[in-house]
Amino acid sequence: MQFYNRTVPVIRFEIEAECPVTGARAGLLYTPHGTVETPVFMPVGTQATVKGLTPRDLADDAGARILLANTYHLYLRPGHETVRHLGGLHGFMSWPHAILTDSGGFQVFSLDKLRKVSEEGVLFRSHLNGDAHVFTPQSTVDVQLALGSDIAMVLDECLPYPVSHEAARASMERTVRWAKSAFVHYGARLGRDEVRSSLFPIVQGSMFADLRVLCAEDLLGLGAEGYAIGGLSVGEPRALSLEMVEATVPVLPREKPRYVMGVGMPAELPEYVARGVDMMDCVLPSRNARNGYLFTSEGRVIIKQARYREDERPVDPACHCYTCRNFSRAYLRHLFQAGEILYSTLATLHNVKHYLDIMRLTRQTILLGTFPEFLKAARSMPAEEESDPFVR
Repeated sequence: MQFYNRTVPVIRFEIEAECPVTGARAGLLYTPHGTVETPVFMPVGTQATVKGLTPRDLADDAGARILLANTYHLYLRPGHETVRHLGGLHGFMSWPHAILTDSGGFQVFSLDKLRKVSEEGVLFRSHLNGDAHVFTPQSTVDVQLALGSDIAMVLDECLPYPVSHEAARASMERTVRWAKSAFVHYGARLGRDEVRSSLFPIVQGSMFADLRVLCAEDLLGLGAEGYAIGGLSVGEPRALSLEMVEATVPVLPREKPRYVMGVGMPAELPEYVARGVDMMDCVLPSRNARNGYLFTSEGRVIIKQARYREDERPVDPACHCYTCRNFSRAYLRHLFQAGEILYSTLATLHNVKHYLDIMRLTRQTILLGTFPEFLKAARSMPAEEESDPFVR
């Protein structure tokens, strides 16, 4: 079956260096809105905004060059046609760099009793007002093309943990059928419209390595410009997440970018890179910041604790973000305790930059050939507790 025919790809991926010990890669992802250095962490801008931050904060201080936006939320409000009319996401949110949109599948399947799955797609009720809507493999492609993201994702079925092998296999096979339907529709859109979005399929299979391999092998026939690994961060032990990635990555094309969805804690980022992953995203930097949990090179800082009442030090003496250059822990604690909006801005900026700095350092060690030593040092750091098992 011919899924689509594009002579010039939307995105292009170039591997600059590869660790011979682990398979970690440093590369360049060329998109219609600029080049992204990989491995990369993508801050999550669910509703066309990373909560608390301006695009200037993200680009100029944190150094972000690609964000993730959520199809489900933008479809419901303000609506994809409104976004299209206002210049697509790039114009709408005044973000000149790359954007990846997820399909909304994770959010729809999180609705539990508010949705019903069929072969055609998912019938669900809005969490905003209860109105009924349908997502199909075709409609989610159309919504994302209207949003104008550089990278779009196919609709997939994301199961909770744990499930039986039988249920996981049925879900995985449905995900593959949906992906093929999405690519046929995407190919038709390419034939009649000016499409500037790449489309990635998603490997599913719950926590069963054999299903992950089967799914990845089946999706290879799509000839996609990149591949994602989904269905992680759904309550499973973190070691199991890494195990599923280890099983999947060797099946995926070496020359294509690999994206693991919805991970993870700071210490986990180099672990995914060590398994050949190029792209990651997670809400933890922004969500935890708003809840008073700050990531630092010395471990976590729970800013509400009384010990910081008169602490003149920056959140992280090793960090050079705007927050750490200008404000004390005592001031941030005061803002948090007072419920001031500025707290969320300063804390989120720090946490996002902390994540991006980890990725920049990871990339640098791959280029210098010292990644194994870096990974060993990262593994010796004390583990941080995750505030929410459903981190996406």
